[in-house]
Amino acid sequence: MHASSGNKVIALPGLTTGRLHFCSSTTFLAIRRSTKNDPFVQSNPKSLSELLSHRPRLPQLKQIHAQVVVFQAVSSYPSLPDSLIHCYVSSKDLTSARTLFNYYPFPPPPTLLWNILIRAHSKLRNCQEPFKLFRQMLALDPASLVFPDKYTFTFVVTSCSHQADLVNGEIVHGMAGKKGLESDLYVGNALISMYSVFGKMEDAHKVFDEMSDWDVFSWTSLLCGYAKHGDMCRACEIFVQIPVRNSVSWTVMISGFVGAGKYVEALNNFHDMLCDDKVQANEAIIVCALSACAHLGALDQGNWIHVYIGKLRIPESSNICTALIDTYAKCGRIDCATRVFNGLSRRDVHNYTSMISGLAIHGLGKDALHVFHQMLAENVDPNEVTLLGVLNGCSHSGLVEDGSSIFYNMESLWGVMPKIEHYGCYVDLLSRAGCLERAFDMVKSMPMNPDIVIWRALLNGCRIHRNANLAECIVNHIGQVVSRGCNGGEVLLSNLYASLGRWEGVAQVRKLMGERKAESNLGLSWIELGGVFHEFQVADSLHPQITEIRHKLKEVMEKARLGGYVANTMQVSFDLNEEDKEQAVAWHSEKLAVAFALMSTPPGTSIRIVKNLRTCEDCHTALKAISKVYGREIIVRDRSRFHSFRQGDCSCNDYW
Repeated sequence: MHASSGNKVIALPGLTTGRLHFCSSTTFLAIRRSTKNDPFVQSNPKSLSELLSHRPRLPQLKQIHAQVVVFQAVSSYPSLPDSLIHCYVSSKDLTSARTLFNYYPFPPPPTLLWNILIRAHSKLRNCQEPFKLFRQMLALDPASLVFPDKYTFTFVVTSCSHQADLVNGEIVHGMAGKKGLESDLYVGNALISMYSVFGKMEDAHKVFDEMSDWDVFSWTSLLCGYAKHGDMCRACEIFVQIPVRNSVSWTVMISGFVGAGKYVEALNNFHDMLCDDKVQANEAIIVCALSACAHLGALDQGNWIHVYIGKLRIPESSNICTALIDTYAKCGRIDCATRVFNGLSRRDVHNYTSMISGLAIHGLGKDALHVFHQMLAENVDPNEVTLLGVLNGCSHSGLVEDGSSIFYNMESLWGVMPKIEHYGCYVDLLSRAGCLERAFDMVKSMPMNPDIVIWRALLNGCRIHRNANLAECIVNHIGQVVSRGCNGGEVLLSNLYASLGRWEGVAQVRKLMGERKAESNLGLSWIELGGVFHEFQVADSLHPQITEIRHKLKEVMEKARLGGYVANTMQVSFDLNEEDKEQAVAWHSEKLAVAFALMSTPPGTSIRIVKNLRTCEDCHTALKAISKVYGREIIVRDRSRFHSFRQGDCSCNDYW
């Protein structure tokens, strides 16, 4: 027995091996005093095993371990080392568990202990212990009768998933196949999950097909793999075959559709799930459904889900409240979002971030700043998304000094390193406010290469402030981006040349786009009427009522002209005569959506539209005139923000 300086650490002999184990001197002396004359402890080591069976906490576990060592209890009760290892693993003290395992008194340890340690280490990130243990196990003398079993392979394969190690996973798969374990339920489930993690769905499906039996985990893992990687067609095929669907499988489907951008399908699945008497919506499903509503601007369905939460008395967790705030804000009801936010007794960073971002897209930059300062006053630290929301709010409200202060103090005050998204937001803020030279200097000094969003922000600033000279400089920089095949760069160049009337430049860029098969995003608009979503695209010809809609749109535009509308054709990227240019902008998707709403809803009804791109100047002018002529409120959520058109004015004050 040895003592460290200060007699704080005592080295105790190992279980039966003569090796040293350490515990505090206080603990050791207390054990000696309490057990020195205790014949029960000395003659009944079974009592120690009974104590271990209750999975004591780590401090008590150390004391029991010390007693086992002091009284050499293992000699009369050999299972004590196994129990100690179990307990150390349960207490997440894997170092002590591994030390006991290495000095196991009856080598080699049984397969069960190998499996326990492999499983415990498999849950850790960047941990190679499962593979080391597995290799050591394979190297044992066959005479020891200790071999990997189905659980061993299951845990090692699971570790490959967590460590992003496909190579070792495929090797272990091959070894499992040689031992005839590939079709085992547990091994097969682990393999399906592993291949799904890496997107190797053909291999995952092959394992599934070769299994002799399946359980709910088998079906769900395969379903999750397809959904996670965006193959919702195959996911649907699997889903209809599942013998018993539960909340997990429904969550996978709904979240999969949301992740794939198929929001209507996500809501359809949500309503289908509600018809399943055996399944009740959980937090994850509610959040996914609300996310779909937020993307679609589906206010009616978002309202219905909020009522549904109350009727079923589903606890309004932080995640659900955050989703509700986001949904109301993105559906144009910032007042409802504020009501949910103000009703929270305790707010976290996610609640604050959702509220700040919602205010920002409504152009309420000063309100967003107020909530941000309220957040700081309550000692809630912002994250990178929070700061992005605040900067966005400053951008849409022209708050240059406030935005600059936040941007330049992100790292020093809140420990958030600016990413390209933050740079993009700040460049947008400067560009909108007319600080074009300052914005251009920022782009040139960025620590990373600017992306197309940043170039777009600069060009929009040049367009708004009619700075052709700076635009020419930016053209040269964007030309370099185009030469690297940056998606969207060609479109920006084409639009810029068109706005400057340089049709030869437009022709050259269009030719380049044709050679590279570059694609611009198609303008789409959505409108919800009676719970049904209608989609329109530029010059739409697919809607079943398109003939009536076009006829109505002609009537609408004639009345809009009486209200002062004059077509703005500056950005039409073709060298056409003025009449053809006006025709080109007349069939934009939001105009078609408005015409459809005017012919399908009673007078005075508000019209809500969601658009995937930024609203162009011509549509913005047209919608102001239409709102005045028809006495309608028209609410449009474009890629950048909300526009609320009333009596010929827009809430953005023509600053978007």
